[in-house]
Amino acid sequence: MIRFAESVKIAFQSLASNKLRAFLTMLGIIIGVGAVVAMMSIGYGAQESVLSSVQDIGSNMIIVTPGNQDEEQQGFERMLGEDKDRDALTIDDVKVIEKEAEFLNGAAPAILNASIVSYLNKNTRASVYASDEEAESIYNFKVQDGRFYNASDVKNTSNVALVGQTVINKIFGKIEPIGKIIKIDGKNFTIIGTIEPKGTDQFGNDQDNSVTIPITTAQQKLYGIDYVNMIIAQSTTEDNIDEASEEVERILRKAHNLRPGQSNDFTVRNQTQLVDVLGTITNIFTITISSIAGIALLVGGIGIMNIMLVSVTERTREIGIRKAVGAKNKDILLQFLTESVVLSITGGVMGIAFAVIVSIILNRFTILTTSITLFPIILALSFSTVVGLFFGIYPAMRAARLNPIEALRYE
Repeated sequence: MIRFAESVKIAFQSLASNKLRAFLTMLGIIIGVGAVVAMMSIGYGAQESVLSSVQDIGSNMIIVTPGNQDEEQQGFERMLGEDKDRDALTIDDVKVIEKEAEFLNGAAPAILNASIVSYLNKNTRASVYASDEEAESIYNFKVQDGRFYNASDVKNTSNVALVGQTVINKIFGKIEPIGKIIKIDGKNFTIIGTIEPKGTDQFGNDQDNSVTIPITTAQQKLYGIDYVNMIIAQSTTEDNIDEASEEVERILRKAHNLRPGQSNDFTVRNQTQLVDVLGTITNIFTITISSIAGIALLVGGIGIMNIMLVSVTERTREIGIRKAVGAKNKDILLQFLTESVVLSITGGVMGIAFAVIVSIILNRFTILTTSITLFPIILALSFSTVVGLFFGIYPAMRAARLNPIEALRYE
């Protein structure tokens, strides 16, 4: 133990005597560890953002969308304008679900589109969410000022709307929006409320650049359609969300007169499934990018081997003197291995500090959310230590095998 402590002390003295060379040697390790930790922190941050978004809109949400074909075939048919299942869902489906479902608190139809929203001489392109009065609770719309549209507004196809904060900032500025008349794709709508700011979602989309209107108004007066883009339902509890999803599927198959063995013309997904899918995607992204960043660690290891070989050559006479006064091969081996590991660990620690700084900058100045946990730090530091050991073995063995007589003669 005393010998090891002495070896560590000598290793740090060697680093201090060649600061610039040591830093350049560690640079690959610093970049590699920093990149791995930073990439994994972005991955973990993305997962936390997904979970946070789910919690914001309810973890017991069930989403039904039209179509149940192979994604590639669906994309091809959409390009040709032949997507037969786009009108598979209607408001009648929502009524059937609400009537027959036992595991649901409620269901709401939804149409999602993008339209030009204007007020006087100002206009902007915003997302339009059309639904019925149930959307306020099911989709967790929080009204900041004014009110949400009610059953009467939906029944009478009223031209009323609620606007998000980004739309307010773009076309109203400091003007009070409630009561004002805006145009959505050229049609007049009276603003009856504003939506509480939600910020950006996990994909960087501005959720406040939006307008919500009654679904009947959207169908009959704005877009001229009789179908809906999706149905949003809410299970009674998080625990029975799978049973509720199966119940919705069963009800819709019956409503659509689908025979046993016949494919659905709709898709039912719940929040748990969506979180799992998004979690898998972020994990694959994190692992792939971290693996690429890990190459820098190998490059750093080659740099360590190179500088240690140079160090062996420079200190040949020193090695000869140590052997002459009684140092054994294992002592020389331990000394150079220790120096290699000290280089890699020091570089690893500096890399972690670099990753922390990068993560703070990304959190503060970009839309990315990062989360540094203990696991990537331990993983990166352990890997950098292994790199130091692996690439330090050959120089250390070469130093240990030097003939003391020849080493003493070395100039």
